[in-house]
Amino acid sequence: MSEQPLWTPTPEHIEQTQIWQFLQSVNKKFGYQFSNYDELYTWSCEQREEFWPYLSEYLDIPLGDYASVVDETQGMFAAKWFPGTTLNYAEQLLRHKGSKAAIVFRCENGLRREISRDQLRENVGRAANALRKAGIQQGDRVAGFMPNMPETIIMMLAATSLGAIWSSCSPDFGSQGVLDRFGQIEPKLLIAADGYAYNGKTIDCMPRIAELVDQISSIETVVVVPFFQEGISGLENIRGSIAFLDFLGDDPTLTFTQVPFDHPLCILYSSGTTGVPKCIVHGHGGTLLQHGKELVLHTDLRAGEKFFYFTTCGWMMWNWLVSGLMTGATLVLFDGSPFYPSSGVLWEIAEQENTSVFGTSARYLGALQKSGFEPAKECALPKLRSVLSTGSPLPHEGFEFVYSGIGSDLVLSSISGGTDIVSCFALGNPVKPVYRGQLQCRGLGMDVQFYDDAGQPVTGERGELVCQKSFPSRPVMFWGDKDGSRYRKAYYASYDNIWAHGDYGELTPQNGVIIHGRSDAVLNPGGVRIGTAEIYRQVEKIEEVLESLAVGQKIDGDERVVLFVRLRDNLTLGEPLQDRIRKTIRKNATPRHVPAVIVQAPDLPRTVSGKLTELAVRALIHGEEVKNTDALANPDSLVFFKDLPQLQV
Repeated sequence: MSEQPLWTPTPEHIEQTQIWQFLQSVNKKFGYQFSNYDELYTWSCEQREEFWPYLSEYLDIPLGDYASVVDETQGMFAAKWFPGTTLNYAEQLLRHKGSKAAIVFRCENGLRREISRDQLRENVGRAANALRKAGIQQGDRVAGFMPNMPETIIMMLAATSLGAIWSSCSPDFGSQGVLDRFGQIEPKLLIAADGYAYNGKTIDCMPRIAELVDQISSIETVVVVPFFQEGISGLENIRGSIAFLDFLGDDPTLTFTQVPFDHPLCILYSSGTTGVPKCIVHGHGGTLLQHGKELVLHTDLRAGEKFFYFTTCGWMMWNWLVSGLMTGATLVLFDGSPFYPSSGVLWEIAEQENTSVFGTSARYLGALQKSGFEPAKECALPKLRSVLSTGSPLPHEGFEFVYSGIGSDLVLSSISGGTDIVSCFALGNPVKPVYRGQLQCRGLGMDVQFYDDAGQPVTGERGELVCQKSFPSRPVMFWGDKDGSRYRKAYYASYDNIWAHGDYGELTPQNGVIIHGRSDAVLNPGGVRIGTAEIYRQVEKIEEVLESLAVGQKIDGDERVVLFVRLRDNLTLGEPLQDRIRKTIRKNATPRHVPAVIVQAPDLPRTVSGKLTELAVRALIHGEEVKNTDALANPDSLVFFKDLPQLQV
């Protein structure tokens, strides 16, 4: 029997969506007769010279004069989009004026602040002019060591309005983790909060700020934002430091430096669990076009709506959230623990703020389900129409929980892309049904396929996720990678002139996408490739299991699957529970998915953005070193995985 969708849009719903209106507009403009998304998608990939310029026109992002849509004479790796055009990212985000809220900030300590569109523009203008006085010029780096608060967005937009390059880390990074990132890009100015709140505690950041300034000689000015102190103490001990309100000038005049399409906008970082993080540079134009497409067409975000995403400033979803300003939506920022003081805190905020689009991670949705809190029963969410999930594959049970525990008439958009492209390869679609375990579609203009071992595209079979044609939001470069060799190795080593993303998945008969995990974490028992997500989906059905992590262990020329589980408090992994885990996997997957060894772990290592890191555990059980523990949110968890007696062979 064919898979039945969890949600199907009505004809009336489809006709009201912005992506449907875009389709009708494309038909009128070019004389086509597209009647569905799949036809629109095929056109967007095959006719890039029509699609991308018209998208910019539709989104009202003026590109001016350009020599060509894309110059690929040097290959996909060196593609240049819209050469000759100039624009500015901050100018497009600040195009909305008036007294309506641009940003609402909520903190776990109960604080609420609201900033109007006019106030945001004024504050960005004051900050930009203050940056000029501090000597910040086009191309200089401005770094933020900040919570997810309005001042972070203000300084990001101020810097990018000048053509300076923004980069940020969240304050839950350890000192070495920040040094590994900011130390490579040599920022001229650092903005940092004196502290932040998490899980009922206030964490003082001033000692780490002093350490960063002492270690990074390029920093000339340090702007300190008061998060928990009205009068910041310790500024006298930090070179070039000034309080945020003292730094801001009185001149609110907004001017925008017009820069080339590929001019660096921001620097993001790879997780860095296997070495020093890669510094991934993204440009003004590609970020604008890609985010505009994804937010307006794929997410159907509209002016006046409330847009929330649970993220920190160290995750690319923060950049995606900030770009929501270009739509005229109100951003709802939250900083703190998503389970303090209760499991429902984020949904209480969603209720109070009348949130329309709620974004989070798959890991959070799994934890919420395990907590027993069901927003549909506890909160009134009349405006909520879309839930977004990313960070890792959302299992079938996660899909079912959203529709049973949050709302039955929602577009559940599981999305996948990453820091590498500051956007998505596959994501949501308000005009297509939602199926368990599937991302609804490939993004417009993203020629995504899955290649088998012979390098051929396949449907309904697992393979490597590739993008066969260039796209505007590919990285401009890696910072410090003078000859481009690290860049080429990261994305173009597997296939000639084709982007290989490092994800393992498949294209479904419905033209949806299933992601089975990272390619470098794929298991290979008996020569059969298995995605880790396939195991996690089954294990996390078990009530006693909070989360799990699977790796392959080399043994006698083969590989066996080792499964680590973190259980609820005060539970112990005995034979009955192990047996139930194995039977659940065997029944719902295959015998090859069944782990040879199951080990209870007190904690599982994860990056600061919340992603479990299989590579670190795999290295440890093979006696190898984890090179960069500062990339982890809980590096102490690694101690457990060394010299485990259960894994001795």
